[in-house]
Amino acid sequence: MTELPDFISIREVGPRDGLQNEEPIPTDAKVRLLDALSRTGVQRIEAVSFVHPKAIPQMADADEVWQRAAKAEGVRYSALVPNTRGAQRALAAGFTEIEVVVSASDTHNRRNVNRSTEESLDDIAELIDLLHGAGARAEVIVATSFGCPYEGDVDPQRVAGIVDRVVRDGADRVAFGDTTGMGTPRRVRELVTAVRDRNAHIPVLLHFHNTRGTALANLLTAMELGITEFDASVGGLGGCPYAPGASGNLATEEAVHMLHDMGIDTGIDLDALIEAAELAEDLVGKKLPSGVLRAGPRTLSLRHI
Repeated sequence: MTELPDFISIREVGPRDGLQNEEPIPTDAKVRLLDALSRTGVQRIEAVSFVHPKAIPQMADADEVWQRAAKAEGVRYSALVPNTRGAQRALAAGFTEIEVVVSASDTHNRRNVNRSTEESLDDIAELIDLLHGAGARAEVIVATSFGCPYEGDVDPQRVAGIVDRVVRDGADRVAFGDTTGMGTPRRVRELVTAVRDRNAHIPVLLHFHNTRGTALANLLTAMELGITEFDASVGGLGGCPYAPGASGNLATEEAVHMLHDMGIDTGIDLDALIEAAELAEDLVGKKLPSGVLRAGPRTLSLRHI
């Protein structure tokens, strides 16, 4: 039997990835949600993205949200940036953990940022130098790692080649996005194996969508391969505006519920997390996908096992 990790680190991406795919909500509401999540015990939060407001109007108030947020001690906050201007804004705001994105699929990359994958990788190399020069760490997220809504299957060796390039250019970490929920346990196993065969030392995080109901199965498969870092979004908020059919991220409370039931610690208070998810529902004005919000028992923590 495969030995599973004792602890899983979850990065909460609802404030950025989740809200970026909903109708814009007021700045006060964004701050309330971010602060509520900061009180759950989660150790990492993707707080905002610094993008042009015409491209992503939901993030037009990123500077104000971050300025007003009550930063919790012990929480690592990060920001997503698309280009040099975004990186400069993130650095000026005080972020030291910054994410940049490239798509493994050339078509998706062009739809997303109007560049080829190779052109984006050239830009990312310069961004990594800029971030390191300012004392910040750079994480490269590879979108469509498990499949593309336009091109279909994505060869794991293509993704591994992208990792080769960004590691050579100095990336501190890499993450793999299942942009439309095409991931399955087989695809997870093939991708992680391909990357580790060539770059075993680089820290890896996985980001799953639940479009086809496979997110928790993929999470378990990745844990069996030794992966201990994952993205998840409160209530299952999120998707991808440039990926048809991307119906939502793995819900944080569903992941935490399963992990705690397996005796795996996350450091997160599930009750507080569910309260944050209920707040998120109120703020966006609709029911969210998470089944934990409407199914009992609500509470499952390590002290009850």
